[in-house]
Amino acid sequence: MRVLLDECLPKRLKHLLIGHKVQTVPEAGWAGKKNGELIRLATGKFDAFITIDSNLIYQQNLSDVPFGVVVLSARSNRLADLETLVPAILEALDGLRPKELIRVGRST
Repeated sequence: MRVLLDECLPKRLKHLLIGHKVQTVPEAGWAGKKNGELIRLATGKFDAFITIDSNLIYQQNLSDVPFGVVVLSARSNRLADLETLVPAILEALDGLRPKELIRVGRST
């Protein structure tokens, strides 16, 4: 699966997502882009978008997004806090469908 990793997440997280082709937003040349423009740019190039920005679901109409979105919930966006989520992230990616939102992580 072609995965876009939001710039608010540590780039080292991509190396833990074994079995997927992961690119960070800065690697794609889209650093600093707002979510709406980022989604438009990613359309057709990625199958999934991973973010920790829980506000995304309120800022964007995700039913129009042609790829799946995984929203992480952790104590922080530090790699040490995200590593424990990796098995659940991989499981979410395995079943993720276009226009689907999956939340992974601790409940708030």
